[in-house]
Amino acid sequence: MAAAAMASASVRGRRKPCWTGTPEVYFAKSIDNSRVVRVADPKRTREMAMFLAAVCCLFLLVMTYAWQHFSAIEYGYRIEALQSQKAGLVEVNRTLHLEDASLRDPGRIDQLARQMGLQSPTAGQIIMLDTASPDPSAPQMASVANPVSVVSAR
Repeated sequence: MAAAAMASASVRGRRKPCWTGTPEVYFAKSIDNSRVVRVADPKRTREMAMFLAAVCCLFLLVMTYAWQHFSAIEYGYRIEALQSQKAGLVEVNRTLHLEDASLRDPGRIDQLARQMGLQSPTAGQIIMLDTASPDPSAPQMASVANPVSVVSAR
């Protein structure tokens, strides 16, 4: 009869609560576990020590990988900064070489010397320096320096 009532209720789309069986009643009982002593299990202790060692090794490997990875990124940024600094210094060096070449121009020097009232040197005033570099292990001969006269423009 209960099954027929449930079937007819589910057919109509309504479901009524149905109590089946007897209600259960629980009573609280206080248990004193203060004198219970846990027995150490050496097998479980060894397993936990092995697990802890494995976790520590894994942690160290992950930290080493992360340290290397972030160091590589940092060095990449440093290299990029140094390369841009080098490019700037190369450009400054090129500019200085161009300026040096323009300042060493003999025509410019001659023109400035004439503006200052200087004269061209005479034949006895020019001393040619030896451009060949001597062998450092070969003996050197002393030479007498030719006297140089100074010509002033006053």
